[in-house]
Amino acid sequence: MTDNGKSQARTAAYKGWFDLSVLILAHLLLFPLWILLWTGIPILIWLGDRGPVFYRQQRMGKDGKPFIVLKFRTMIVDAENQGPSWTTDDDPRVTRVGKILRRTALDELPELINIWKGNMSFVGPRALDLNEQRILEDLIPGFEKRLRIRPGLTGLAQIFDKTDDPLEKYRYDMEYLQKLSPLLDARLLVLSVWNTVIAQWDCRSGKI
Repeated sequence: MTDNGKSQARTAAYKGWFDLSVLILAHLLLFPLWILLWTGIPILIWLGDRGPVFYRQQRMGKDGKPFIVLKFRTMIVDAENQGPSWTTDDDPRVTRVGKILRRTALDELPELINIWKGNMSFVGPRALDLNEQRILEDLIPGFEKRLRIRPGLTGLAQIFDKTDDPLEKYRYDMEYLQKLSPLLDARLLVLSVWNTVIAQWDCRSGKI
């Protein structure tokens, strides 16, 4: 690891206690809401087509170590066998419940389990599909540096990159690595919660 990488690792040392504190406090303060979400969403997904509630996929984690991400299913069963792996605007494979979950980012609620297990953080670079990560590493020199820290549920790129352009994603992620701090993470979490309240996630013109 380079000196810059070691410095970033030391700077990111706060993330362990920060993530755990947010996870515990949020569930204690909003316990009734969590019960409603953890029971209501699975029921709605199952009632939609009697299919599986959860979706699992391998994603690239910190230092290039793959892990299994857990999400609420937002697409029809076997969607990956019926079209491209990247979804687009008005993709017919996205279910009615899935559209709401994507707009509010509630489909990513199960990723809290990944945070608890230490695979992810609340704030950080987005965890990409293994193939997407490897393709972008070939296209953009240094793209792998964005995963010097654990990937995040939200982050600068997730909030501010409206086009999902790989170069913009990389620029935002590297900017985040340079500015790591609990205050920045808290600010990004507040913006993320607001996006969920007003259902403004996944409004990008390309892949969603």
